[in-house]
Amino acid sequence: MPKGQPNQSNDVKVYSTATCPYCHALMDWLDREGISYQEIDASNMSDIEVVPVTEINGRRIVGFDRVAIKDALTHQ
Repeated sequence: MPKGQPNQSNDVKVYSTATCPYCHALMDWLDREGISYQEIDASNMSDIEVVPVTEINGRRIVGFDRVAIKDALTHQ
């Protein structure tokens, strides 16, 4: 795998709600980047207070933070 490229074996989850525009922007971006993810509805989850939350290999990133997401994808 070339340096700085996402590892395709990453476990990526996106906690979102249907009405969150940042959630949809994040998932559109992940699709364009070719990053597979599992979308999880966070509307009734008591431990998720704001969305989007991206969980990569157990590390949670709050908000649509491209830099932090890319960093988490390339560094394990």
